[in-house]
Amino acid sequence: MQTADFDFELPTELIAQDPVVPRDTSRMLVLDREKESILHKRFYDLPDFLCPGDVLVVNDTRVVPARLFGTIPEVGTGKVEVLLLNEVVGGFQRVMAKPGKKFQPGRTVVFDDQLQAIVEGIEEDGCRLLRFNCLLAELQRHLARIGHAPIPPYIKESNATREQYQTIYAQDPGSSAAPTAGLHFTPKVFEGLAEKGVVVEKVTLHVGRGTFQEVKVEDLENHVMHSEHFELSVGVADRLNRAKQEGRRIVAVGTTSVRVLESCSDEEGVLVPKLSDTNIFIYPGYEWRFVNALLTNFHLPKSTLIMLVSSFAGREFVMRAYQEAIQEKYRFFSFGDCMLIQ
Repeated sequence: MQTADFDFELPTELIAQDPVVPRDTSRMLVLDREKESILHKRFYDLPDFLCPGDVLVVNDTRVVPARLFGTIPEVGTGKVEVLLLNEVVGGFQRVMAKPGKKFQPGRTVVFDDQLQAIVEGIEEDGCRLLRFNCLLAELQRHLARIGHAPIPPYIKESNATREQYQTIYAQDPGSSAAPTAGLHFTPKVFEGLAEKGVVVEKVTLHVGRGTFQEVKVEDLENHVMHSEHFELSVGVADRLNRAKQEGRRIVAVGTTSVRVLESCSDEEGVLVPKLSDTNIFIYPGYEWRFVNALLTNFHLPKSTLIMLVSSFAGREFVMRAYQEAIQEKYRFFSFGDCMLIQ
């Protein structure tokens, strides 16, 4: 398949700049894959569409305030920006930097009077390698002190707080971006799910370039995903395998949870617990092994994420649903509305 097969036009006014309040009042497009039907609901209706015994799998990663602003004195006082990718290469931190032309090897980036870094190298994809003037544990403290939430570039003006770009169950720090399908959950929704008999299990995948990198090739078979670190514990794997054997549905919350489950599933559809990295690329033609239903936000045109969703529900059906969402003025991307695909 071609990257262009997943393109669509989106009016800029439909790109959500702020989250809705309360979170669970966001709209939810419900897709039935068998009937190819579409319903328009609200996220607080989620328990109505799940069954007793269903297992909801969420990603409990926590977004690190990995966006830093500073200056490079050698080139003036203009502001520069880096986004830590939570990847260490040869002892150096890999970052995305802009404007890239200012980040030449040997130059010093000053973030404040306590935190500085030296540009040690430039990689083929444009990422820079920085050597900070502190150890990793201390760097994490500096990020908590002066770091900003890594809001995506399509969000131009936002009043969102750092916590609004975090799921309410976020626990394990390590992501450069939020697993946005989880942003809709509230304690009230979880109460409704528990009353319905829905079980919740947690996995961890630290979101990085593998999730949001641009597809630059025409033929999908030539695209190579960056790896992302994940964990599926023994206990969670055992409980999910048991649920699957009992015929209960596995409902993945977000594409990141999908990446964990499908990466850990063997050819017989049995999960193997792992602490590892994955560069799995799911697009139409992929044979799904473990996931039965998917809750996901609306994704960028020609992204690996809309390709994954199209693999699960069929490209034509997904593109039709996107067009209906656009017509009904749904809110798109990170702070936008969502889809439940069953």
